[in-house]
Amino acid sequence: MTQSLDPRTTGRHAHPHDHARDRQLRTVDGTVDPGHARAHADIWLHEVTAGYGDREALGSVTLAIEPGSLLAIVGPNGAGKSTLLKLIAGLVRPWHGRIEVLGSPPGREAHRIAYVPQAELVDWGFPVTVGDVVMMGRFPRLGPIRRPGREDRRAVDEALEKVGMAGFGGTQIGRLSGGQRRRVFLARALCAEPDVFLLDEPVTGIDPTSQEDLMDLLEAEARRGKTVVATTHDLATAAQRFHLVLAINHTVVAYGPASLILDPDVLARAYGGHLLVLGGGAVVLDDAHHHDDAAPGEVHFHERGDH
Repeated sequence: MTQSLDPRTTGRHAHPHDHARDRQLRTVDGTVDPGHARAHADIWLHEVTAGYGDREALGSVTLAIEPGSLLAIVGPNGAGKSTLLKLIAGLVRPWHGRIEVLGSPPGREAHRIAYVPQAELVDWGFPVTVGDVVMMGRFPRLGPIRRPGREDRRAVDEALEKVGMAGFGGTQIGRLSGGQRRRVFLARALCAEPDVFLLDEPVTGIDPTSQEDLMDLLEAEARRGKTVVATTHDLATAAQRFHLVLAINHTVVAYGPASLILDPDVLARAYGGHLLVLGGGAVVLDDAHHHDDAAPGEVHFHERGDH
């Protein structure tokens, strides 16, 4: 039987750590013992390779993400950012390598993980309300029998309040703009009260003020010990609002403090031909509306023209 590695149940290493130093060293360069990193991780991958059909999306990814991390995943179009989230969520199986999430194989602790993709398989014409969608975040706690109670409805109201959508509970989901839908799906994630958040472009299509508000929410969750992992094309946000950055381009390019993304060498290795240098400054040429792969029938918010 596999021993659980969840610190909330086993209290993994009791000795103290200088987390800032640990994170600075974790650049997949051999300076941190893999077994030691695994013992502290909410999310652990070792030599993971994965793809779709015969096309490799990610290769030889080794990574350990600790509880309380606020991590931005950056990289060019098709670099494998969304695929990495799907691997962690258990939606894509690796071709090779090992993955553990909260001390178990991906998917086993699904009730403790909130995954918010770029695209939602939703019939936007179906008469489901905003409140119904957010309540779905409570279903893992309810089980197959119990109906939502007062505490569940309170959790829905609080989550909608946090994302600035209070008063929209009775609105049909299809009537919202793309940015409003992003808020609703984040509210669903918050309502689930997970230990791990996996968010694919969570602030895409949202105005700057709302972006700041939502980043405040994610930072608060990380302070509570939750693990927050989000992909983003916004390098300024990655550098300024996240604690850690993971730069990938089909494999790990760099992993460490968010300031890494300002390193010209890291940018060059991550973005390659997508990087344009003008007057000594680097400009990333990227399409924020690119997706690694879309499941059949997926409808992306921007395809409807309603940011």
